[in-house]
Amino acid sequence: MTATHPIRAEAEPLFQRFQLNNDEARPGWIEQLRKSAMAWFAENGFPTSRQEDWRFTNVAPITSLALHPSEGPWRNLTNEEIRLSAFGQLDCYRLVFVDGHFVPALSAQPDGELEAGSLRDYIASGKGGIEQHLGKHASFDLNPFAALNTAFFRDGAFVRVPAHRVVTKPIHLLFLTTATEPGATALPRNLILSGKESSVTVIESYASLTDLPCLTNTVTELSLETGARIEHCKIQNESENAFHIATLHATQAADSHWLSHSISIGTRIARNHIHAALSGQGSDCLLNGLYMARGEQLVDHHTLVDHIQPRCESHEFYHGVLDDNSRGVFNGKIFVRQDAQKTNARQTNRNLLLSENAMIDTKPQLEIFADDVKCSHGATVGQLDEDQLFYLRARGIGLESARRMLIRAFASAVIERIPVAEVRAELEHELDKRFV
Repeated sequence: MTATHPIRAEAEPLFQRFQLNNDEARPGWIEQLRKSAMAWFAENGFPTSRQEDWRFTNVAPITSLALHPSEGPWRNLTNEEIRLSAFGQLDCYRLVFVDGHFVPALSAQPDGELEAGSLRDYIASGKGGIEQHLGKHASFDLNPFAALNTAFFRDGAFVRVPAHRVVTKPIHLLFLTTATEPGATALPRNLILSGKESSVTVIESYASLTDLPCLTNTVTELSLETGARIEHCKIQNESENAFHIATLHATQAADSHWLSHSISIGTRIARNHIHAALSGQGSDCLLNGLYMARGEQLVDHHTLVDHIQPRCESHEFYHGVLDDNSRGVFNGKIFVRQDAQKTNARQTNRNLLLSENAMIDTKPQLEIFADDVKCSHGATVGQLDEDQLFYLRARGIGLESARRMLIRAFASAVIERIPVAEVRAELEHELDKRFV
């Protein structure tokens, strides 16, 4: 690659490190997709705080690392370690990825009910249905990290649910980091396809078994056919020295239902791009989110609900709990196109600041080009209610216990919407640990 542009010159060492580890044979269509993403990233580079969408999230701590592909698994894990990592008691199908690589020996794949396994293996097999979806939902030309993922991803999860199939067991996509070198970068790419009038629950979780500053840069694409239902729960609880950038895009056909739960707890910097495209009449989505930060953590959620067709609904509820010197960012946009009449859209962002130094930058937005709609949005920022604290203390409850009760009640409004009991229980346990 000739470095003729200053950003290209800056990006070339990064490309060389990743390209050397990504030279396997690939079908022509994916080679072209990678080249397009690589060219776009070479021209635009990493985002800076001078750009409006990134002005509150400085990624310099990420770009200053010597980023290189995570070649793991760095060490062999046991089934007991997997059980202790996340939702070990959950009766589910499980796909385990260690440092971005699928590990069949630690996984529990379905047998005939649906397709679920390594995306890399499915691409290599030449099976149909991937080319028309991969890279078609999450556009890389609006997000530099999505472009980097598209250019250099090695593996990830592929899930395909047949038409009319109701999958009763959740599918757990577990991503673990064990890297032994700073700057190790995992680039998971996940593709979830739900056939006509099918139903499935997917839990996508990220955890660290190392305290080194590593990067997880993940892209998940979901496609819901007519009448399909996907409940997707993404839980990020990595080391507070790690970095996590995620892109999640769902494209919905008519009468489909997408329920998204985004829980962000760990990492030094976490950024989540969540995009719902309501492309068919009568489709609806629920975006439910909770972010908890302490110390010097920064958690950023950028959401976009694109109402493309008439008679669609969207409901968005994001709660943030911020302590110490942490910072939260919420930028949520509801976009209603001219043809999207009879839209019903609602967006709420509530934030609880537990210290004088904690900060939140919140920007709920409505952009409406139709005239027959019901849309609302709002944001609140506050501290623990002194009257409620007094009420609890007057009944013999200690100050710290009273604080924990109020924090848990605030967060539980989001957690209680998650239908899987094991997930709720683990999140409530994590909540108690953080604000003890």
